[in-house]
Amino acid sequence: MQADNFTMQLLKRLFKGCKPDRHTYDDMKYLIVGLGNIGTEYQGTRHNAGFMVVDSLADRHQARWTLQRRAYRTEIKHQGRTLVLIKPTTFMNLSGEAVRYWMQAEKVPIDKLLIVVDDIALPLGTIRLKKQGGAGGHNGLRSIESLLGRSDYCRLRIGVGNDFGRGHQIEYVLGAFSPAEQALLDPQIDNACEAITCFATQGPDRAMNLFNK
Repeated sequence: MQADNFTMQLLKRLFKGCKPDRHTYDDMKYLIVGLGNIGTEYQGTRHNAGFMVVDSLADRHQARWTLQRRAYRTEIKHQGRTLVLIKPTTFMNLSGEAVRYWMQAEKVPIDKLLIVVDDIALPLGTIRLKKQGGAGGHNGLRSIESLLGRSDYCRLRIGVGNDFGRGHQIEYVLGAFSPAEQALLDPQIDNACEAITCFATQGPDRAMNLFNK
């Protein structure tokens, strides 16, 4: 009986070592990804609304961006949470490469991931937080879903409107906001920053209740 007990204890230790360590993740760390395209020619365009939001959030906290592997990165502290902000340098249709890399590098689980993305299905000046969903034809989300193998991650959608004719979608999303459009967008960028910090401190459900108007 003693030998059997010894064997069982040994097996338990061996199998315990094969299990994922639930303490590997930092429960107070979040990965916030703004989607967009790198390059001066894309600055201020509708497809870069995700960049605009994380830039604004970094500016609020006087955080500086540094060019690192597959992304510009910075981080801020808010109410005991660490928010790692990234802007992928992989261009939109390869965004999943940067997201997957930084989730692994920062040891951030899927429920602590938030993607900030432009959305032509929403009116300009509207924001919506969702806990999951499809790509909806967005190349950045399609890449993320493909590389992660799942779509149950939170995303903060920034409405950019759909004032374009048939066949002109690409031209529209790669076009710059007009001064009048920017005036409508700026308050929602501020709201998006608040929604992100609420997501990190109070959870997605609370953030959805407060900011999905």
